[in-house]
Amino acid sequence: MYDLFKPEKPVGLMDFVRAAKSCIVEVTPAELKAKLDAKEDFLLVDVREASEFEHGHIGGAHLVPRGIIEAAADTSYPKHYPPLSGARDQQIIVYCATSGRSAMAAAVLQMMGFNKVFNLAGGYARWEGEGMPRVREAEY
Repeated sequence: MYDLFKPEKPVGLMDFVRAAKSCIVEVTPAELKAKLDAKEDFLLVDVREASEFEHGHIGGAHLVPRGIIEAAADTSYPKHYPPLSGARDQQIIVYCATSGRSAMAAAVLQMMGFNKVFNLAGGYARWEGEGMPRVREAEY
């Protein structure tokens, strides 16, 4: 594995994703659906962009794009997002399109002191591919 702060050679996106996935835990779509059906107490975070979210997302998900996850989670940042920044001891499940961005988001949240962070394996594409329920916003 690369030391991302002192790489032997330049690193690419998939190097970051592999490093993140080496230190996080993933849940399957079936496991997430069971948690939703059981009405377990957790925060579901979609780290995709707003346009992706509008085309379809998992019901109950909070949109916190990957590009702002650190700011949204940091209570010392003036524009933090209280549902996320206040969930330090709560179970959090993150997802993106295919699980790369969300793996990096999960790893960052862990570094920030969030203790129970999980990534949706395969992301929204796998969720959708397995026929799980989705919410779609009206498009005009």
